[in-house]
Amino acid sequence: MAQLEALDVGGEQPQPLNIISSRPRLASSFIEFLSYRELLWTLTIREVKVRYSQTSLGVAWAVAQPLSLMLAFTIFFGRFAGMPNDGVPYPIFYYSALLPWTFFTTCLAFGVPSLVMNVSLVTKVYFPREILPVASVLSALVDYCAATAAFSLLMLIYQVAPTPAYLFLVPMAIIQLVLAIAVTLFFAAINVSYRDVRYAIPLVSQIWLYATPVIYPLSVVPEQIRTAYLFLNPMAPIIESYRQVLGIGTSPDLSLLGLSALSSAILLAGGYTYFKRAERRFADVI
Repeated sequence: MAQLEALDVGGEQPQPLNIISSRPRLASSFIEFLSYRELLWTLTIREVKVRYSQTSLGVAWAVAQPLSLMLAFTIFFGRFAGMPNDGVPYPIFYYSALLPWTFFTTCLAFGVPSLVMNVSLVTKVYFPREILPVASVLSALVDYCAATAAFSLLMLIYQVAPTPAYLFLVPMAIIQLVLAIAVTLFFAAINVSYRDVRYAIPLVSQIWLYATPVIYPLSVVPEQIRTAYLFLNPMAPIIESYRQVLGIGTSPDLSLLGLSALSSAILLAGGYTYFKRAERRFADVI
């Protein structure tokens, strides 16, 4: 955003003009985004309140989704189908993978339609539009924390003691947050012009679930394609890292985390670039 001094016409006091560049640089856009951090915080709090307003269970719904899926996977894929579990109890095996997965799908479900759902803000008030999808992603952290707290009960039931490897949960959470923001920004921008995206997200998420080692371990993926598989699907190394830390209790494979961090950073740069280029059309199209 550049500020120029207006011409003095008719003896009136010149007023500053704010000129918004149609193609700002990413660095300046990010700095501007940080300057609106108070608005980001306010919208994040609003997202949390609106999501659980007039609900009987409130935040407990954040635990119900991974817990119900864990029970279903344990019964049908674990007990009936005999899916390999790498020596980890099936409830721990599945819940540790569903923690990052449900966070990711929640970000997509609420973040992708965030621009369209806030049309009055987008068309009438100027602010960095990426604040809306990012606020939806950050509000999903409440669900993630609640689901993580529920995992501690499973640890007590199966007598799983925490290990020093749990310290890796912090960088793992940061990587999955970066990935969630990257994918959400990209699809949120597309959804402004093509409203079908919102309805396609559940289908995409379901297909992505089966393409990710949630139901099955990473060891069943053929070794000759495993590297390409991990790079093209950045959720795969994240989920495998969660299983290693929460399920087995060992440190994650740093090469997996590095690969996921690299692909997530590339996706964030690409998604943010596309979002800022499409942003100038939002007010007209939405």
